[in-house]
Amino acid sequence: MGTLHPLSGEQARYEHEVELPGGRLRVYASEQQFATLDYKVLEMADNNLHIPNIRYMSYTPDVHVGVGTCIGTTAVWSEKGGYVSPSIVGSDIGCGMRVHLTPLHKRDLQDVELRRKLVRKIERHLPMEAHARGAFSDIRLEHIVRKGLHGLPGKYLPDSYTPRKSTALSHVESSRFAFDESVLDDIPDATWHRSHRQLGTLGGGNHFAEIQTIEIDEAQRATAEAWGLFDGQVIVMIHSGSRAWGGAVSQSATAGFGRAMRELGLGTADPRLLFAPLDHPEGQRYLHLMYSALNYAVVNRHLIAYAIREAFRDVFGTKCELPTLYDLMHNYAWSEQHDGLGELFVHRKGTTRALPAGHPDNPKPYRSTGHPALIPGSMGTASYLMVGLPGGADNYYSICHGAGRVRSRSATKRLVTVEEFAGAMKIGTPEEIVVNHHSLESILDESPQAYKNVDEIIDSVTGAGLAAVVAKCKPLAAIKGSK
Repeated sequence: MGTLHPLSGEQARYEHEVELPGGRLRVYASEQQFATLDYKVLEMADNNLHIPNIRYMSYTPDVHVGVGTCIGTTAVWSEKGGYVSPSIVGSDIGCGMRVHLTPLHKRDLQDVELRRKLVRKIERHLPMEAHARGAFSDIRLEHIVRKGLHGLPGKYLPDSYTPRKSTALSHVESSRFAFDESVLDDIPDATWHRSHRQLGTLGGGNHFAEIQTIEIDEAQRATAEAWGLFDGQVIVMIHSGSRAWGGAVSQSATAGFGRAMRELGLGTADPRLLFAPLDHPEGQRYLHLMYSALNYAVVNRHLIAYAIREAFRDVFGTKCELPTLYDLMHNYAWSEQHDGLGELFVHRKGTTRALPAGHPDNPKPYRSTGHPALIPGSMGTASYLMVGLPGGADNYYSICHGAGRVRSRSATKRLVTVEEFAGAMKIGTPEEIVVNHHSLESILDESPQAYKNVDEIIDSVTGAGLAAVVAKCKPLAAIKGSK
């Protein structure tokens, strides 16, 4: 399906342009990865390219089939005449990554039993059940969805009283998304109740918190040190999203966008692909609700980190602080300025924004270096801290968001044994990656064998000149939630 347009230059080995009936798709992947792409991802791209007025669409190397749109998609419209698509945002609105630094070295966690003790402490502070009230019942949800991190009581911003050292509000992609709050009037009481009970929980699927140790890439040592990193440092990486709140927003969009598309005579070959003009009432309603879900998501990750901080202090003493390195999203849509192109509306579904040094959209602490781009691997494999490069402008500064699934959950359970999973996690050895689940069988569908090789994904991103590796992160312990 489609016609391949060869590109020239060294980086062309990692860039491919495919002419489809609906338009042109750019794919960032090595030749080997490109050759193994599922036919379905091109079919889904063609459906997306049939949305009116689309000006650009690309896939990152971790691309895989999703609902309506593949995970690993960047899609761009001009603000004027633009469209918004819940399908190109994804159902877990605001899903993203967060990393906190610790003062610890990997030798401080060399003992497997100490890692187990830390994991047990994390379970004590971090609600594991999706509907557990947990430790955050004193937080008012309406403040969270309206004000983001600024809606939290002061006790949940432990470094806010030392502005020179504070990272809670400054070291994030955005601490608050403003929107028309009148859209909240139609949110059912049940959604408010369920979302409040889920605040500060990981959720199921590929969401996690992981304790890792880093190896700095020598070529980016100056950047790493500017970020406060050192070789062997222990860090905490968190992956979660907007939980029940974002799910409710996505579900409500299905009916509303369906009506709008019928009224406007819009549609593609895929009935699950939803979209509407940006200036349509349904498009506007979704936008404002989506921003409320982005507020929820960043606070959710913050509270997970807060609970983990308390566990670290239980084990290593009250002087053990966990400042924020960065928090960012990989499921969202918003307006961006790009040189010479005017105001654009950019969707990212399973792609990460990676801005280079000097870009004006970097948060103030990262103006001179570029912000950290946080890329998780699969359970038991490496993750990466990266920084955007100027060449990323060709892809609107989008890079991968992880490894990307290579087989479904059901197929993984059929094809991968518990013994193979245990081997990947080094169970029973001094290098064991400690997991909070007592039965590996219960999380078998999240084994490394379910995902693409993250090192090969990163190789494609660096080979294409989109971003550079600052540090490689190796897991010491993993905490998985439940649905």
